[in-house]
Amino acid sequence: MTRIICIILFSLVIGSALAQMPGRGNSNLLQNLPGGGLMNGGFGNNNSGSGPFKDSLLHRTGLEDSATISYRFLDTARYYVLDSSVGDFSRRWPVPWTSVFLGNTGSATRSLLFKPNLYAGWDAGFHAFDPYMLRMSDVRFYQTTRPYTQLNYILGSKAEQTISLLHTQNIRPNWNFSLHYNLINAPGIFRNQKNHHNKYLANTWYTSPNKRYAIYFAGIRNTIGATENGGLKNVSLLDSTPTFSDRFNIPTNFGGTAFQQQSFLNNTITTGNRYSNSHFLLRQSYDFGKKDSVVMDSTTIHYFYPRFRVQHTIQYAKSKFEFLDLRVVDESYKSFYGVENPGDTFQLKDQWRFWDNELSVYQFPDIKNQQQYIKAAAGIQNVFGSFDERTLNFQNVYIKGEYRNRTRNKKWDMELAGTLYTLGFHAGDYNVQASLKSMLGKKAGLLTLSFLNVNRTPSFVHDDRSSFKRFNIGNTTFQKENTTVASVLYDVPLLRLQVGGSYTLVSNYTYFKNYTQSVQEATLLNLVQLQLSKIVRLSKRWNWYSEWYLQKTSGQAPVHVPLLLTRQRIAYEGSFFKNLNLSAGLELRYHSNYKADGYSPLLGQFFLQDSVTIRNRPDLTAYVHVRIRSMYLFLRGENLNTVQTSPSFGFLRNNLVTPLQPLPGLVMRFGIFWGFVN
Repeated sequence: MTRIICIILFSLVIGSALAQMPGRGNSNLLQNLPGGGLMNGGFGNNNSGSGPFKDSLLHRTGLEDSATISYRFLDTARYYVLDSSVGDFSRRWPVPWTSVFLGNTGSATRSLLFKPNLYAGWDAGFHAFDPYMLRMSDVRFYQTTRPYTQLNYILGSKAEQTISLLHTQNIRPNWNFSLHYNLINAPGIFRNQKNHHNKYLANTWYTSPNKRYAIYFAGIRNTIGATENGGLKNVSLLDSTPTFSDRFNIPTNFGGTAFQQQSFLNNTITTGNRYSNSHFLLRQSYDFGKKDSVVMDSTTIHYFYPRFRVQHTIQYAKSKFEFLDLRVVDESYKSFYGVENPGDTFQLKDQWRFWDNELSVYQFPDIKNQQQYIKAAAGIQNVFGSFDERTLNFQNVYIKGEYRNRTRNKKWDMELAGTLYTLGFHAGDYNVQASLKSMLGKKAGLLTLSFLNVNRTPSFVHDDRSSFKRFNIGNTTFQKENTTVASVLYDVPLLRLQVGGSYTLVSNYTYFKNYTQSVQEATLLNLVQLQLSKIVRLSKRWNWYSEWYLQKTSGQAPVHVPLLLTRQRIAYEGSFFKNLNLSAGLELRYHSNYKADGYSPLLGQFFLQDSVTIRNRPDLTAYVHVRIRSMYLFLRGENLNTVQTSPSFGFLRNNLVTPLQPLPGLVMRFGIFWGFVN
């Protein structure tokens, strides 16, 4: 932690110094976007020495203390701006509102909406902590007119703290770097529930002055520390007051009874899952194309339009998935896993190393539309795994194809993409996806049609060679899964309305049926999902945000999801004074009764259970969100639904996530998000 803070402070000092170098001005870099190759950073080439970085002695414009910031993702050509809304806290929280977690921030999560595994090719199979991890597809490559820093801090009940630091700046108009650090430390409301996560990111991009050469680099490090208590030994003790009004006193199945300090400084995980991964990417490309120039106010601005591109991407990743128990409870291992005499220490661990080399070529049919291109690629992967005393080495060879086109009038947006593994361990795996968006008109809105088909080898956690299959019973020779998803979404901004639906078909669906055993479903799994969201303006200041999901499986499908999931927000909102934006109100989330999945702490997996039906009260939150210029303040009282007045007053009517894991009672959170220009 100390090293990271020192690195960030050092970067801020260097960034501030670089910001004073000659050639840095304050004009809007986005004015150059239309002329440049967006896949190469999207900045029009200006070889005349004029433009936003003309010289260091520009006259003051009143914008010296502001910055224009945009960003794009690695495999997209579109630029986005920072979110300035204050109404929806879930946009700034790692777990989306459509998901649940095991009672403490940083614990295992799963979606209340059915989401099949769509990872073609190699996949370790541990996804319960994905929302807390930074992936390469999440990395933002920024463009900013001035150095920008954002500090986020959230303080919750029982010493829960979330810290996030971001710094980005352009060293030159064609060179940017960013640093990002995030910490979650949550001691928990219940015993043996501590979570401690860290994630680090450093990334940069550079384009040559002639706009032909581009290089992107990103390095990610995620560490997940999640204490696993296996749930409460007796859920009925939640109703035993005042003996267990302090939820920390209720016995849990794993982790023992030794006292653990609930402190920000104590980050030791003695019983639980410890995951880590490092991922590095280096991408280089060279463009062949056409030069052009435009004369504006006696100034000549030079542009470069790519027609053909050669691109090479190399990736290296290293990951570890480990369950470690230094406080073994013999009774729990025997009861849940059938393990006799597990010893004083119990450990399961899979480790992986991964290399990927990919060569791609692009062709741009329309020289003036860089968001239309054809891509062809081929790659080779080398994967090395070690588990217990065994190792596994294998290769994959794959090919890719892609066509994207966003018309210049932005009325049509088409994407066709596919990947096929031709040789190696995952030969025969593939994914094919297609989407078509059409702007039907300003009043008619936007229509999106999507199709996806994935053929995949089941994740390695289901393989006999994994350390985590030590307890598996029965046949584990699984066939490839095949998943098809067809969906439609209709967005009418004029009516503030979205409606949509999807149909999912899965064959050879692979899942965990209990604490230890994974199986494959022989019959087809069908699921239909409908969604609707609507914003109703109740008055000048009052708005009602309504979101609904309906989902239904066919027959006796091995999937349990709530039939109804909804979130309702009624908020008093508006702009006050000169720089104050306010959103205050109530938020309600509810799902219908259903047999919620259980959770296996040793495997880090949710599993199907058929014995207990979860009947929860609606989750209720009161909040006040404020934005004053670039500062955001959040005050939230969550789980107000847990209040009880008899036999004694308190917030003790806990909802359940699984048959054994409850959510906490009242949780107060205060957050500050502060962005400033250096």
